[in-house]
Amino acid sequence: MPKRSMIPLALAVLIAIATAPCGLAVPQAAAPTTVPAAVPALARIVILATGGTIAGAQPKEGGPAYKSGTLSVEALVKATPGLDALAVITSEQIASIASQDMNDFVWFKLARRTNQLLASPNVDGIVVTHGTDTLEETGYFLDLVLKSGKPVVLVGSMRPATSLSADGPLNLYNAVAVAADVAARGRGVLVVLNDEVHAARDVQKTNSTSLQTFVSVNRGKLGEVYYGKVRYFNVRTDRHTTTSEFSLDGLEALPRVDIVYAHEGVDGTMVRAAVAAGAKGIVLAGVGDGNAAKDMIDALAEAARKGIVVVRSTRVGSGIVRRNIELDDDALGFAVALELNPQKARVLLRMALTKTGDVREIQRIFEQY
Repeated sequence: MPKRSMIPLALAVLIAIATAPCGLAVPQAAAPTTVPAAVPALARIVILATGGTIAGAQPKEGGPAYKSGTLSVEALVKATPGLDALAVITSEQIASIASQDMNDFVWFKLARRTNQLLASPNVDGIVVTHGTDTLEETGYFLDLVLKSGKPVVLVGSMRPATSLSADGPLNLYNAVAVAADVAARGRGVLVVLNDEVHAARDVQKTNSTSLQTFVSVNRGKLGEVYYGKVRYFNVRTDRHTTTSEFSLDGLEALPRVDIVYAHEGVDGTMVRAAVAAGAKGIVLAGVGDGNAAKDMIDALAEAARKGIVVVRSTRVGSGIVRRNIELDDDALGFAVALELNPQKARVLLRMALTKTGDVREIQRIFEQY
């Protein structure tokens, strides 16, 4: 058969095969197999409750009066929808107090339980509910004595749980989101309120009633959290948690440190009272750059000569107290608090005094923490 007649014949055969209803089946490519994406396991978060306004309840509905620490941690969790989508939650009641009543006993109990939980491979982070009045002090204390890079987040509220438009549930939701966030690891103890993330070292309460009360006045906030979505802006450079030299091991109590407040016409009475009460350290909440009237400075210098460590801070609310500006700290034997406000300086000085009473070494600690 001539070659040109074979081509139409072969083409006809192919067309017949393709169009025949019961003809030869043309092999088809196998459909790709879809492998379901792995669902990440939820973080395991423990909520430790200490009381505070976030657990407060009003005796009269709609009224401004309330009692802190009324509700249990289980009630707080139940009142916060969506937590189970963020983390596997367990909870414990450490205390049920208003934070103006926070004390060393609760601090030790909270810190030791937190360290114990953080050491467990079954815990990924901790949230501590706390009253706002002394939250910054508890947070900084934990920042100095906890020994883990896992997230620890303090949270409170400015309105009680039974209030109109209570802020506690969303604050708690956001705190759990931050504690469950792997990017929160290694940032030290954090404070979450009103959609903001702060370092416990830097933050302070700045308004007695406003929801926007917690501000890191010198260094700024670390980030924001909006309905569980977290963004970070800053990183810390100071020592904390895993790099801290402080520990509660072997400690049953902390040294007494008092704060004395400078004002017009102040004398040395408060200083002498602190010395008589057995203070091992005194923090000056000074005017301006940590200064005070001559009578008070003379009393502080006398205390320093007796071996009581004196640290100058400021009542102003922001700024840095530096050495040897208006006062000759070298000659007087004083240390300075730098950025730390009086209440934070007191926390650090108490921990420092568990290590040393040397003023130069105390100043080194304030430089690093």
